[in-house]
Amino acid sequence: MKKLVILSFISLLLASCGNETEKKAAERLQSARQAFESGDFNRAKTEIDSIKIRYPKAFDARKEGIRLMQQVELKEQQMTLAYLDSVVTEKQAAFEAIKGKFILEKDTAYQETGNYFWPTQVVEKNLHRSYLRFQVNERGVMSMTSIYCGPSNIHHVAVKIIAPDGTFAETPASNDSYETTYPDEKIEKADYLLGQDGSVMGFIYLNHDRNLRVEYLGSRKYTATMPATDRQALKETYELSQILSAIEQIKKEKEEANLKIGFITRKIEEDRKKDSSK
Repeated sequence: MKKLVILSFISLLLASCGNETEKKAAERLQSARQAFESGDFNRAKTEIDSIKIRYPKAFDARKEGIRLMQQVELKEQQMTLAYLDSVVTEKQAAFEAIKGKFILEKDTAYQETGNYFWPTQVVEKNLHRSYLRFQVNERGVMSMTSIYCGPSNIHHVAVKIIAPDGTFAETPASNDSYETTYPDEKIEKADYLLGQDGSVMGFIYLNHDRNLRVEYLGSRKYTATMPATDRQALKETYELSQILSAIEQIKKEKEEANLKIGFITRKIEEDRKKDSSK
């Protein structure tokens, strides 16, 4: 009889503990719902996570927490998408406002992506001239081509830009360079992508209003002054590249947000069907 009383007491104690656990878990869940409704998604997620950690046996609360977490993540992605839509609209408007200043060169027969040039730097206006040419493609990838024209080769693969105060930036050796002769003129070209150019384009942008010197580095060194028109071409093209690359990045982020929304929506629907079939 005494054992029976003890067992009954233990059962009542366990039931009481279980009820207390469920109660505390339910309070956490309610706090998470309130945070979600007020737009405090971080606190909502923290409260939901705490149910799993502190009350692992509160199965009903944990199940409801999972459902609420799906709603939180869905709302977050929807808000992210709305924000990205507003930003890309702003960037697109900025692009439309300046694109008419540039020349778009694109042969649709073999080019999927065209290139924007500042008008003073189109090829036909710069024959037989040593200079730095800048371009940005429609996806925002900017590049620089160092062009040397002279009576003899210097075999250059890099360039150095020097400001009046002696500060400078220098490209690494180009991975894309070539030489030709036409008809008696030696022509050399070397290409550099923004981000792989030793910060030369950024240096020119920051110093576009100063007199800059260009050194072509090869078996022999050739030095020239960078004209104001070329410095302006860099400035304008650089700013265009920032807008276009931002648009491309936003497009990627929108695609990721839409994929996440699709995944969460499918999961919510699958869970709903499972519950309705029980």
